Amino acid sequence: MKTGNKITIWTLTILRIVIGWHFIYEGISKLFNPYWSSASYLMESKWLLSGFFHWILGNDTALRIVDFINIWGLIIIGLFLFIGLFTRIACISGALLLLLYYMANPPFMYSSVPSTSHFYIINYNLIEAAVLIVIASLPGDYLWSIQRLIMYFHSVRKEKRFPSVENHSASGNFDGKRREMIKNLAVVPVFGAVFFGMARKRGWISFEEENLSRETEAVSGASLLLGKNYSLKELHGKVPAGKLGNIPMSRLMIGGNLISGFAHARDLIYVSTWLKKYFTDEKVIETLWLCEACGINTAIFRCDENTIRIMEKYWSRGGKVQWLAQTYPRGEDMKNIKLAVDHGAVGAFVQGGIADQVVQENRIDDLARAIEFIRGQGIIAGTAAHSVTVPEACVQNGIKADFFMKTYHHNNYWSATPVDPADPYLPKDGKDHNSAHDNIWCVSDKATSDFFMNNSTPWIAYKILAAGAIKPEEGLRFAFEGGADFVCVGMFDFQIIEDANLTTAILGSDLKRDRKWYA
Repeated sequence: MKTGNKITIWTLTILRIVIGWHFIYEGISKLFNPYWSSASYLMESKWLLSGFFHWILGNDTALRIVDFINIWGLIIIGLFLFIGLFTRIACISGALLLLLYYMANPPFMYSSVPSTSHFYIINYNLIEAAVLIVIASLPGDYLWSIQRLIMYFHSVRKEKRFPSVENHSASGNFDGKRREMIKNLAVVPVFGAVFFGMARKRGWISFEEENLSRETEAVSGASLLLGKNYSLKELHGKVPAGKLGNIPMSRLMIGGNLISGFAHARDLIYVSTWLKKYFTDEKVIETLWLCEACGINTAIFRCDENTIRIMEKYWSRGGKVQWLAQTYPRGEDMKNIKLAVDHGAVGAFVQGGIADQVVQENRIDDLARAIEFIRGQGIIAGTAAHSVTVPEACVQNGIKADFFMKTYHHNNYWSATPVDPADPYLPKDGKDHNSAHDNIWCVSDKATSDFFMNNSTPWIAYKILAAGAIKPEEGLRFAFEGGADFVCVGMFDFQIIEDANLTTAILGSDLKRDRKWYA
């Protein structure tokens, strides 16, 4: 054999082994991580087959099958590549798998996932796939491998049974039995050594490092974890839905203050700025995909250019979460409402602060005009409120709303600010929101529940956790037992699965609820 050919054989053999080890490591690291799921990678899909990938994300059975195929596909393909068995099949299978990863998240599509493996059109997935295609085109016995050794012994056996006339055996291309076995089996002890090293590093054979098995550190071309900590495997079921008008809406809706960069963080004045840095467009879209996978199909976002830009980008990728718009009418000026209608909102409502002020200043006609304008656009209409006097005024003045949004929570938490009777903005009935100094959003929860007990208009309760002062399970149960038909909760991406599970569990439990469901 010529020196040039030997160098080529050794080079390609080492390349095949390296790629094989990459596959094995990725597969095994996922196998031993009970929290791993391909969901986070599928969420990021923006290109070819994105609709199919998002369908998988929303189907529990399909997602489990995809996770199983990914884990064991990586391990089996990697093992065959590493030892050199069924090499052509392993190379073609590995290339197809890598090309699927590439199509799901090509480097020329912007991604919120930090990566050093993207070079505009080329990334590590495409490079490895190209190498595997090259190796697949070679003859089966070209590289050092178990497969070559099997073929060698087969040829020797055949030569013994059917010796050639010229006494020129087929084994003449090899350097002798001993050297042939050493070359083809050399990979076995190497595999054992690197596997032992990985096992020790990951804590599989070390009790003091057992906790490491709960993390996945493989964040590269063939990995689907990408540094996220949530897993749809932890989802207990899709959030139940009701209806507003003829539109199905999840009982749990995601609120927009966090995404819009507004945070009631009391004296922590830096939080709103931090939120704006965290919730990039791609992070918002990723959060919406996760909501969709959990059955949360409605987002309550303010109507502004930021929201419109993000929602249109999300919908253009096949997103299904619908927008219930918080709008800002001013007297006869309905431009903000029209903006929401023109950009796909399924419903709209008057912002709570505006509604509070309109009722307090006895300008009820402004509220009636806005709600009628929304209904006239063919979408569901309502109003939000911090004070229960707003829905009371609507009923007293014959204003028909498809729903009311009203703050609702108890005040038994440490940071609740006592209401100051000397506050000039505090009505005698103690129902005004502005007296709470950014720490209380529902001064009288009993007055609120009493009103809705005798009213059949669907009720969306919001501020139910008092800006994070109340635990989710406690706030959700309090709202549903108090009569709310839906709840709106501001959530980070890493809180969505937990809140979805809590909502599903609470709605499936024996609720101490006296009010009928009106949605």
